[in-house]
Amino acid sequence: MKPEEKGVRPEKIAEATELNERVAGALYMIIADYTGMDMPTTTAFKDSLRESGASFNVVKKTMLNRALADDASDLMTGQTAMIYGEGDVVEVAKVIKKFTAANEKPVVTGGFVEGKAVSANDVVELAKLPSKDVLRAMLLGTLQAPCTQLVGVLDQKVASLVYVLSAVKDKKEQEA
Repeated sequence: MKPEEKGVRPEKIAEATELNERVAGALYMIIADYTGMDMPTTTAFKDSLRESGASFNVVKKTMLNRALADDASDLMTGQTAMIYGEGDVVEVAKVIKKFTAANEKPVVTGGFVEGKAVSANDVVELAKLPSKDVLRAMLLGTLQAPCTQLVGVLDQKVASLVYVLSAVKDKKEQEA
């Protein structure tokens, strides 16, 4: 019998559906080659990613390529795994960079952030960015700076008025 006549096995359909849901629900997905990682190393990597709100799953290349809107076959080399989640991609990129520096694995080949393709170098650049909380604090400081400066200028005007009135008072006391 031909493969078309056999039909697709139910477990393959379930696996494809689950992968489609993961890809659709993820804010980011980083594809990595985990060739040569032993089980304790993989478990340690999964645990460090879990702390950042990310997940690590080994996937079949053909299934992943079917689940993605864009053709990503050039990103899938060696044994392919996907790192995905909905949290802060910068924090996850930092975890990956730190773990890769210590263990030389996994090798990031690229990925997708908010539906846009990114290269392995882009993931490294993401790791160099400050976290969302730090960026928010920097933005807030930038937004508050003009108001703070205005308050400082107005405070100086009031203070100089007080100094002038105090000087006039002292002068009048000396004349009397």
